[in-house]
Amino acid sequence: MAWMKRISSPKWWKIERKTHKFVTTVRGPHSEALPLHVLVRDILNLADTGKEAKQIITSGKVLIDGKVRKDVKFGVGAMDVIEMPLLKKAWRAVPKNGLTFIEIDEKEAKQKLVKIIGKTNIRGGKMQINLNDGKNILTDKKYSTKDSLLIESDSHKIIDHIEFKEGNLAFVVKGKNDGKMAKIKEIDKANRRVWLGDKETFEVPIANIMMVGKDKPILKIE
Repeated sequence: MAWMKRISSPKWWKIERKTHKFVTTVRGPHSEALPLHVLVRDILNLADTGKEAKQIITSGKVLIDGKVRKDVKFGVGAMDVIEMPLLKKAWRAVPKNGLTFIEIDEKEAKQKLVKIIGKTNIRGGKMQINLNDGKNILTDKKYSTKDSLLIESDSHKIIDHIEFKEGNLAFVVKGKNDGKMAKIKEIDKANRRVWLGDKETFEVPIANIMMVGKDKPILKIE
């Protein structure tokens, strides 16, 4: 297992920094993520020690987006779904104060919200869309970058689509306003900014938001 000094870990990791010197490193598709080892032991409190947490993970008891993950360094990131089938419990990783883990029900555990960060037209009229969590989906429908998709966690089947446009609901996923949610009032594509809110508005880089619904969030995120 690779380690890093606790004092060097991201400030939003909610871990003790003086009781122990080292903590598990993280790897995976997310730019900001929490290692599964730390999540199980320090955040969800499903283990008392690092050894217990490792045993839970390597024995295949933890699912991320419907898939068993046995790598203790696997990085859990924005909107990932964490399941513990033996406990009949599930959580969603919401990008607020780094990451906040909210408990969700069985139905919501089977669905995930993802952001389209790229797309490529391929032969046969298909489009490959690239998602913020590292996944790719082939589709014959037209979607735009910055839109969000509601998908089945395990099969990646597209259930719903939320456009990046004025009037739709956006969630700030990073920056000083992370965790805030409001409708898009104005889009400035030239400067890559949006204004969110109604009477009182605030400005956010386009890259820092994720579409989450029309009049209300399509999934539980708070």
